[in-house]
Amino acid sequence: MSWLGWLRPKKPGLDTAQQQRLDQLPKAVELGDGLLRSQRWVVVDLETSGLNLNRDQVLSIGAVVIEDGAIDFSQLFERTLQRSATKLSPSVLIHGLGPSAIAAGSDPVDALLDFMDFVGDSPLLAFHAPFDQHMLCRALKDSLGYRLAHPFLDVADIAPLLCPEANIREAGLDDWINHFHLQVGERHHASADALATAELMLILFSRARQQHLDSPQQLQERLSQWKRRKQAPSF
Repeated sequence: MSWLGWLRPKKPGLDTAQQQRLDQLPKAVELGDGLLRSQRWVVVDLETSGLNLNRDQVLSIGAVVIEDGAIDFSQLFERTLQRSATKLSPSVLIHGLGPSAIAAGSDPVDALLDFMDFVGDSPLLAFHAPFDQHMLCRALKDSLGYRLAHPFLDVADIAPLLCPEANIREAGLDDWINHFHLQVGERHHASADALATAELMLILFSRARQQHLDSPQQLQERLSQWKRRKQAPSF
């Protein structure tokens, strides 16, 4: 073997059926100028073995769909991924993902293929999205050799952008839930947190339309402008 072979990452070992599923996944599309409420959005939340972006692993994925201006309860996704020899942090154990649940989980390749089938070509939303995006991208690359290219918007940025009067810019999800007096039955596992984020996002979509942000593309552009101003040095 050439010494260059050691520099190339090893491709995941997919069987024929898994490779066919991977090849048939829809391509990601950019956010368009259609009506905001007509866009299908996938709201996702992950549970991970810890917070280290380069070492920890995705343990479970929960997702719900917002479409036609409402949460579509016929489109729900939840998977626990089987992980061997994974050290669980105390917070993961609190959330109910103990060793037995992880051992009984789905094969990561099949679980991630199922998730990307569920996503289709839809954009993704998450609260504190950079973490979820990084962890999901790494899991997809490691297990499938797949590069995630879908738009991925951060609800933790969208909320203060559209609701500056709240004055809770660095808030967590619970802070926004309390601010809007949302009645959330469960929290702190992937599917429940995805649902809570989706309920918050419905309020934010309403705020967006009130501010004449009528398309996904307009919302993305306004969010990008807001983040650039936020990051610009003050003199």
